[in-house]
Amino acid sequence: MPPFSSIESKTELVQRALRDYEGALVGYACSILGDPDRARDVVQDTFIRLWDQDPARVAENLKPWLYTVCRNRSLDVLRRHRRVVELDELTLQRQEEQSPDPCEKLANQETTSEILRYVERLPANQREVIRLKFQADLSYKEIAGLTGLSVTNVGFLLHTALKRLRTLLEPTRSSLTP
Repeated sequence: MPPFSSIESKTELVQRALRDYEGALVGYACSILGDPDRARDVVQDTFIRLWDQDPARVAENLKPWLYTVCRNRSLDVLRRHRRVVELDELTLQRQEEQSPDPCEKLANQETTSEILRYVERLPANQREVIRLKFQADLSYKEIAGLTGLSVTNVGFLLHTALKRLRTLLEPTRSSLTP
């Protein structure tokens, strides 16, 4: 692989990645770590690693590359600290404060909180594919590459998780209808 010669192209790639993915990556890392400060550190490290890469190698698959590195760094941090921090209301509130559209988040805050409580009741593999699909907006193929699962298994896990969430949310939805 020839060395990269244009520092401007590398700079443009990192700037584009920051602009397009920084907020979403912080949210994703925070969903794993439960701590916005550690999540920002992980995302910062992710972008430092991006800077060290050959742009020709990562530009085409930038989004999955970023999420893979962010996920791996987040898991490293969890292993290093040997504890898993549960998603609580304070963490959820901080995550919502970082969202680009606070009016929409405020309108849906109660529903979102309830759904997230139910998501936390799902098995870990289902929680992860739900977050990657709906929070990170990754395709089944990208999720499969990131988690090491097959595309079929990703689809099955998502289907099963959504079906379970519908079942859990059904009493709530029926109590809201007159």
